[in-house]
Amino acid sequence: MQVGSGMIWHDIQQNTEEWEVLRVGKTTASNFGLIMANAGKAFGDPAKRYALQIALEQIKGCKLEFSFSNEHMEHGHEQEAIARMLYEDMNFISVDNGGFFDHDTYGDSPDGLVDSDGVIEIKSVITPTHYATLQRGSFDPSYRWQLIGHLDCTGRDWVDFVSYCADFPEGNQLIVCRINRDDCMDEINALRKRREQFLTLVMEVKQNILNQVAA
Repeated sequence: MQVGSGMIWHDIQQNTEEWEVLRVGKTTASNFGLIMANAGKAFGDPAKRYALQIALEQIKGCKLEFSFSNEHMEHGHEQEAIARMLYEDMNFISVDNGGFFDHDTYGDSPDGLVDSDGVIEIKSVITPTHYATLQRGSFDPSYRWQLIGHLDCTGRDWVDFVSYCADFPEGNQLIVCRINRDDCMDEINALRKRREQFLTLVMEVKQNILNQVAA
């Protein structure tokens, strides 16, 4: 589906082969935190490794056998369906497939679309992580740039961060924290600027590799 300004939304399920193919060679929101680290300064080693990964994927046209990405996966995806149902019951709504928002050089896969203006990001977490969120009253700051990325890439008005832990008693198994687009415009603009710098770095790394191949 074509959705303005060159962005294409693909109605596909996460973690399928087709989804993986669409993400090859693209910078994705789950790794925007790597890009935004040390914002205003030179990119650090984690961002440089990620740039190398993206450059190699673009050259080879496939996902690398070994990924440099260090995205933290707690508990896996098997609990997300339960969290989604609890969220739907809590809010009396239906959550649609998040698909993949394709911006050519970068993209985003939210865990679900809500009505015409919202998205959700579900994290199925271990008990200490969930308890820390409960005490904090907000999401772990390490997820902030992924959430800002959802707002930027999807163009939607709000994102709900959903923390789920089955080991907690009913009533505390689900924690929902919302951030609104209107409150994050400075961060969205900072992300856009930094991402452009990162994509330039990817192009430089890619060209360096191709030059060595041609030499």
